[in-house]
Amino acid sequence: MTINRRLHLYALPVGTVLLAALILWYLLAFALNASGVIDRVLTPRGPWTSSDLVYASLNASRPLLPAPHQILIDIWNSISQWPLTSPRNLLLHTWVTASAALTGFAMGVVLGVLLAVCIVHSRTLDKALMPWIVASQTIPVLAIAPIVLIILGSVGITGMLPKATIAMYLCFFPVTIATVQGLRSPQKMEMELVHTYAARRVDIFWMVRLPSSLPYLFPAFRVAIASGLVGTMVAELPTGAQAGLGARLLTGSYYGNTIQIWSALVMASLLGLALTALVTLTERLVLRQRKGV
Repeated sequence: MTINRRLHLYALPVGTVLLAALILWYLLAFALNASGVIDRVLTPRGPWTSSDLVYASLNASRPLLPAPHQILIDIWNSISQWPLTSPRNLLLHTWVTASAALTGFAMGVVLGVLLAVCIVHSRTLDKALMPWIVASQTIPVLAIAPIVLIILGSVGITGMLPKATIAMYLCFFPVTIATVQGLRSPQKMEMELVHTYAARRVDIFWMVRLPSSLPYLFPAFRVAIASGLVGTMVAELPTGAQAGLGARLLTGSYYGNTIQIWSALVMASLLGLALTALVTLTERLVLRQRKGV
């Protein structure tokens, strides 16, 4: 497939949707900010025109809905005008959230795979564990996060680990379900073949079950890493954390700085895209290596 063909198939539809979203965003920003701008800015100045209204609405200092360029300017100023160690730098908050989310994701993957292996190899554990695993996800993370944070804090566990634990709580479920399905995906003929060679359970797992589960695992990993990011940001809210995108959201909400809130949200979205892209890249490398073997 040529480069022009790829651009036509992917870049053009994505660009069209992005342009439509930006136009709608600017229209909403103007509609929501206009009345406040008229009362607080334009009327005290004296006579004003429609162009003054448009400009003031899209550049208000305390807008109800910031315009896209205001968010981009705030992100750029935060990154370029403050050192990386400053709490005003969004990259610091992004790194704090990303490190906790990745730690929770790794913990969730380990827990999910271990639970899936136990469930697949034991009917008793299948009947005993699976209902509780499903039931665990009926508890909203907003309700369980403060409880977990208080319990861990009471035993002296603070910092990144409590946030990673909340991320793990959201990560392990999709990994467990997908791994169970993947480990059970080998066909009966394949299983009978390895049994004829008197293969041990460990050999069957590494040679048959695990390779067959890879197409199920990586989509679950993408869901899990996104869920872990959400869990990390939720965990940052009730802790009064000084750093992290969740703390940035809380600070912006406390001071009524909507531009700061939206800047943190945009950075969280970009971080989520980067993390899922990392999982996708890992998937391609692993599957390509498997095909080359």
